[in-house]
Amino acid sequence: MLLFKHFEANTMTEASTRPELPDRLSIDARSPHYVPAVFQHDIGIRFNDKERHDVEEYCISEGWIKVPAGKTLDRKGKPLLLTLKGRVEVYYR
Repeated sequence: MLLFKHFEANTMTEASTRPELPDRLSIDARSPHYVPAVFQHDIGIRFNDKERHDVEEYCISEGWIKVPAGKTLDRKGKPLLLTLKGRVEVYYR
């Protein structure tokens, strides 16, 4: 029983050390919306009640995500991004 309480305290400490998830986040390091501390943890994104694994950027308050448009590249060699609008939920896994 004492071991279980110790384990519970460790999980609470781990959860409290995670940074708060921002309203807008990008995986591009050159973006002003890039937060490296958040990427040290596993993040889940649910868009319109479906789990998405290909999200490049999101904004919760405006309700959109940006995803790559297949293999298409822009003139700088980066993936061409499509903006999809809907309900965005972000959480730590």
